[in-house]
Amino acid sequence: MLFIWILHGRKIKNVLFILITAFFAALVAYVQNEEVTVFSTSSGPRALSNVETSKKQTALSFDVGWGDDNLKPILDYLVDNKIPATIFITGEWAERHTELVEEMKNKGFEIESHGYNHKPYTALKPYEITKDISLANTAIEKAGGGKPTYIRPPEGKINKNVIKTVTTTQQQLVLWNINPQDWKLHNAQTIAQEVIQQTTKGSIIRLHGSDSAIQTLRALPVIISQLKKKGFTFVTLKELISDSTLDLENID
Repeated sequence: MLFIWILHGRKIKNVLFILITAFFAALVAYVQNEEVTVFSTSSGPRALSNVETSKKQTALSFDVGWGDDNLKPILDYLVDNKIPATIFITGEWAERHTELVEEMKNKGFEIESHGYNHKPYTALKPYEITKDISLANTAIEKAGGGKPTYIRPPEGKINKNVIKTVTTTQQQLVLWNINPQDWKLHNAQTIAQEVIQQTTKGSIIRLHGSDSAIQTLRALPVIISQLKKKGFTFVTLKELISDSTLDLENID
């Protein structure tokens, strides 16, 4: 009887082990699936423009594709004032600025993809889009920026084909709802006021760190100080998304 009981005990342990293993496997699969489909709706995948949240939070994001003269002082200002930000960089830029990419990562900036060579995806075929994304990911990872989770399409241009294709890469499209066009405006006050007036809970602010954005650094202190006075806090894109209801860009 004792021998039989030992056998039964072993069987029970084996069954419990199998059940526990299956449970955790299912849990991992569920979490991974949630990450992949986080921007999907009943109508299909969409691009993120801003989020709905009960907190007065906003995410500063910077597009970077060429140069570093403007970016370095912007990064220094953000670090000195403890302002988190998400930096979307192209793969080509990452290859030319490996030390700066690693420095940004070490200083806590969230680094994401802006494609490889800044060609609009709306002008590319699906296989060209996936190739561009893959090249960008490889370049950014190799430079020390980590594996990108989000991608901001070059020039922000998207259509149904782009959304569908990007979805197959298991990356998520991110746009914005605040865009002061700092890359072409030459008045820091105008840039700042547009951001300050339009920012609401869950806004994604799009600025630039490329050399064409010569007034962004001057606008930043005004933007940050005024939004803080309004009660806003600044978070990374991932943090903003983790505590929110997504607002998706619908492409008909």
